[in-house]
Amino acid sequence: MSAKPTSRCPGCGLKLPRHDGPTHPYMGASSACWARYGQLLAREYGPLGMPAVHRLTVDAYAVQHPGVPERRTIQSVAAHLIALHLVLDRGEPPTRVTDLLGGLLPRLPELRWLTPPEPNGTRTVVDVLTADRDGHADAVTAWAGDIWRAWTPHHPVVVSWLDAATVSSRHA
Repeated sequence: MSAKPTSRCPGCGLKLPRHDGPTHPYMGASSACWARYGQLLAREYGPLGMPAVHRLTVDAYAVQHPGVPERRTIQSVAAHLIALHLVLDRGEPPTRVTDLLGGLLPRLPELRWLTPPEPNGTRTVVDVLTADRDGHADAVTAWAGDIWRAWTPHHPVVVSWLDAATVSSRHA
């Protein structure tokens, strides 16, 4: 018997059985990891219905799978890092962050590529998928916190982007 071939996700480093399926157009995720993320989203939109942590799920996954330096990935990673900062450091409710971002993103200063940390966190989408219903929210929060900590060297830049957008919105 031979072992099923695996693939390594370029974003989170997770090794999963090779999967022939779709990937995101610019996030750096393997098709196997992207499929797991789809399972997680189905869980959150389905019977669990967890809007309070769904924001963190999306932000953690996007930041952990940044892709390659180009306009869309730079904007995506910046927005999701700002969202993690708002929730984890400033205590904004995750359900409010989407509305906050809508007003701030058009006012962000010129963004630049932030080199992803290595490793880009130690938890992955699979850690959340293996949590039971009662532990789901805690697993998402731990994953998001883990990813945010991995990006610690870039925190000052993220805060400066947010502060510049906030000042800009006050003067609009």
